[in-house]
Amino acid sequence: MLTLIVGGSASGKSAFAENYAMEAGENRIYIATMQPMDNECLARIGKHRVMRAQKNFQTVECYTGLKQVRVPKDSVVLLECMSNLTANEIYAPEGVGEDRCSEEILAGVKALENQCRHLIIVSNEVFCLLYTSDAADDLLCVDLGGRRTLKKKKKKQAVSYKHQKPYHSN
Repeated sequence: MLTLIVGGSASGKSAFAENYAMEAGENRIYIATMQPMDNECLARIGKHRVMRAQKNFQTVECYTGLKQVRVPKDSVVLLECMSNLTANEIYAPEGVGEDRCSEEILAGVKALENQCRHLIIVSNEVFCLLYTSDAADDLLCVDLGGRRTLKKKKKKQAVSYKHQKPYHSN
């Protein structure tokens, strides 16, 4: 089973994912992808270690080369976070670079999914659109990849979001 948990930075997705993994099974593996490059990274890593200290995760550090990770068949694997792994594959000297990044990561996800009982992937919202209103009847949309498009305005509506059970793919 594969579960994808997506949310904004510091939105609580890590705590949600860890609690969800705890409900999913006993043999829990946490794949950490954040490289400890500076004090800010070290602080975030420390915070996450404290969060899962009593949750009985076995931690595997994997900054690149996800397809090399081996896990037991009955395991629940929490991969945190896809955004870091992607940046590592593109920019780190040991990464595969931008041209092969998607292929490499998908091979790693498939390899993990074939090995474990349940794979839970955490990722930041990277395709979320940011809207800014201009003086005309259009909206200038800028996605987080920096692409700019114009979209026609639609009726304004209020939307509220509540925590819901994640979508599963079998």
